[in-house]
Amino acid sequence: MVAPLFGVMLTLAFAPYDYGYAALVALVFFYSACLNRPVKRAALIGYLFGLGLFGSGIWWVYISIHDFGGADPVSSGFLTLLLVALWALFPALTAALSAKVFGMAGAWFRVLALALLWVAVEYFRGYWLLNGFPWLQIAYSQLDTPLAGYAAVSGVYGVGFLLSASAAALVEIGRGKLPPWPGLIFPGLIWGCGWILMGVQWTQAVGEPINITLVQGNIQQNLKWLPNQKLNTLTLYQQLTNRHWDSDVIIWPETSIPVFWSEVKDFYLEPLAATAREKGVDLVVSLPVEGSGGEYYNSVMTLGRTQALYHKNHLLPFGEYLPLQPLSGWVLDRLQIPLGNFAAGGDRQPLLQAGGHAFVTTICYEDAFGELVIRQVEKAAYLVNVTNDAWFGDTSQPHQHMQMARMRALETGRYLLRATNTGLTGFVLPNGKIAKQAPLYTTTTVTDSIIPMAGMTPYAQLGDQLLFAGMSLLVLAVLGISRYSSRNQGLRRKILTAARASHLV
Repeated sequence: MVAPLFGVMLTLAFAPYDYGYAALVALVFFYSACLNRPVKRAALIGYLFGLGLFGSGIWWVYISIHDFGGADPVSSGFLTLLLVALWALFPALTAALSAKVFGMAGAWFRVLALALLWVAVEYFRGYWLLNGFPWLQIAYSQLDTPLAGYAAVSGVYGVGFLLSASAAALVEIGRGKLPPWPGLIFPGLIWGCGWILMGVQWTQAVGEPINITLVQGNIQQNLKWLPNQKLNTLTLYQQLTNRHWDSDVIIWPETSIPVFWSEVKDFYLEPLAATAREKGVDLVVSLPVEGSGGEYYNSVMTLGRTQALYHKNHLLPFGEYLPLQPLSGWVLDRLQIPLGNFAAGGDRQPLLQAGGHAFVTTICYEDAFGELVIRQVEKAAYLVNVTNDAWFGDTSQPHQHMQMARMRALETGRYLLRATNTGLTGFVLPNGKIAKQAPLYTTTTVTDSIIPMAGMTPYAQLGDQLLFAGMSLLVLAVLGISRYSSRNQGLRRKILTAARASHLV
């Protein structure tokens, strides 16, 4: 069976490999493999495809479980395989439903229905199940292809829909259900219009450039939370910051202060804030914060001209909270894997401000959710993401994460400032391109200027739900046209048959 190999091919479309067009080839195989197959057989092929995709694409969870979670190799391998086996069910579901669609009438309907099925399953996996796991959604592989032009119009699910539709159209041409020229014009128009849209600027500048420094402390994950290391970490970030008091804004990565707010408020944060005010600088730091009810949050704090907090809202399942209780807690206790249990900050938190402008804050993998970012982007001049990908070592994960973050800049038409512990720290332009980036696993700072932006892209105005409604209506409309056309053709055949019969009489 070659299905796992084509799953691996799809992984190669993502960072750090960036063979974006490999995604189109992999999808053509996927749909071709579903042709003329019983549903169960198609599901098996889809499952094998998924094993190849997720086995090669998210194997790095083993490192977080084994190297930093403290689990033994057998338990770590078992949990990694379990996760891969779980996510492989989604390509299996897509393949089973695709096999059914291929049995329906209307080539153009099949093309659009197959595309809608793919992104609908991705949406369920990426947004709803276990708080969402949007890794390896096909749209992210297209950041450097013409389809990236649609990101500001339709977000990741619109881009994924068009990529899937292109692949399905090629399959229908190959099996002779679509004429070559009209069939090829369809993907040609999709990709050509995408190239044109790449030149459209949906947002506009609203102020003077802001000089910003991003700090990458490069604290090893196995040392970060040790009591005898914490003071060294605080000193390092202070020293790196002291070199850049000429910047307007300085941003530290996720939990750069590995101590609760109450423990560092007096001796560290207040003097730091006083210096920032004296220098006329806004400082953005991150640390755990205790709530009044005993709960605790993964938070970002601004110091200097303004002081405010943002608490992470979209929590990482099994990393920051335990879903499926009490089963998950019992299993992890048996495996002796300690995990956090943070509280969510809530949807109605005010925007933080730095450099004279409000910005959207995302912590860690919150930047993987476009809908979360666009909820607040209308009042924001730029985006800030702080994260710590040291959990996954020197693997493809930091590159994949940066790729997803780039999509948020492109969807919103805003600069994205990304400060990480070990990388990839960098500045992303409103067109999704990286302006400056620090190398992985180096202690360094990156300084650049950004321009505050205003305006709303079409995607930011519509959101995922309206776009899904529009795609669904399109598929239903094509289905109606297809059935109407088939009915008319059948009626014409009956009339011609009757006419010939009467003529013979």
